[in-house]
Amino acid sequence: MKRRVWHWRGLAAAAALGASAVGALAGMGAIGMGTAALAQSSPSHAASTPRPTLSGCRTAQGSIHFDFEGASRSACHVEDDRTVSILITPEHQPPINPSPWYAFRYRTAEGGRLTVNLRYIGARHRYAPKWRGRGDPAALSVAVAADGSAATITLPPGEGVVSGQPLVTAAHYDRALKQLVTDGGGHRQVLGHSHDGRPVEAVRLGNADAPHLVVLLGRQHPPEVTGAMAMDAFSTAIARLVRSRGIDRTRFQFLIVPLLNPDGVARGHWRANLGGVDLNRDWGQFKQPETRAVGDWLAKLPAGVRPVLMLDFHSTRRNTVYVQGAEASAQGKAFLAAWLGGKEEAFAGYPFTIDPRDANPGTGTTKNWFNATYGIPAYTYEAGDESDPAAVRGAAEGLAQGLVPALELMLAEGLRP
Repeated sequence: MKRRVWHWRGLAAAAALGASAVGALAGMGAIGMGTAALAQSSPSHAASTPRPTLSGCRTAQGSIHFDFEGASRSACHVEDDRTVSILITPEHQPPINPSPWYAFRYRTAEGGRLTVNLRYIGARHRYAPKWRGRGDPAALSVAVAADGSAATITLPPGEGVVSGQPLVTAAHYDRALKQLVTDGGGHRQVLGHSHDGRPVEAVRLGNADAPHLVVLLGRQHPPEVTGAMAMDAFSTAIARLVRSRGIDRTRFQFLIVPLLNPDGVARGHWRANLGGVDLNRDWGQFKQPETRAVGDWLAKLPAGVRPVLMLDFHSTRRNTVYVQGAEASAQGKAFLAAWLGGKEEAFAGYPFTIDPRDANPGTGTTKNWFNATYGIPAYTYEAGDESDPAAVRGAAEGLAQGLVPALELMLAEGLRP
């Protein structure tokens, strides 16, 4: 038993070493994307050498795999014919606001059954499992330890994919960006590239010389999928308003960046990019290529164009919007009152709170940097982890409808003597 614990701690320590260690291990085939190698050990052999493997595991009853985009970088250990344990560890230490992501696929033998124990290091169980596959979904059951340090999932016979949230990966964003261009008459562009060479892409809606710029950002933190759902619906509603002239494209333009952390999403990270950095702590420093891509784009704006609002879409345990606290300007307060004030219970199935937070200088958050740099409202739009997807989309669409009228009121406030 001591030997098993020692190996798991070693794996957690390896995860804490950062991008260089991750890259080195990937180069040796230990945790590379698309690794197909499986532990071939029989249960008796596993019992004598209980070393977890990062490439998956197999029993007489079935197998576990981490060989697809978005799969977690998890260690797998065979307990017995019907039971495997998966170690859920962060990609960097210490995790901030842990989002313990897990995603794996499985296949059972004919008549086989598998039970998976999720064991967490550096976090507690947060995400209820989402399942898709072949089999009876009613056969899936979950039991969570009282202290949240572990969860046991009994899998439906057959095959499927289990993940903490629905898998929303690069193919989704390719389709979404194309649709935004179609819906809003926008322009798709590459702002820069990630550590792994993946594009950081955006769609620009409205005229390039429209004076008032709204910046929409998403997926800084990979597991925060309900925030991505909200951003999808919000952006689509904005694009359609631009196309229908409900938004004047000569006055307002939008920079929409739905996937800011493509490496983290592809590699199943909890929070960081491939550089081992929480991107929502890098604004102003711009040491990471993903945030720097947006910062460089903003720095090149013509003199007549200026940001007036930034929305950063995330997920947390409840629906809330983090807004400026005491540092909010009169214009910012006017915008908040017009856009969100009194609407906390307005959307079916999606009650939310408005949470004023004073800036914490030096933290490098998107919200603080945009507010300090441009003196504008800069909000963190948080959808609840387990909020109903239809309600998430409905609320986002409704709030998008009221955005520009509220901005017009804010801009008028700024013209008053």
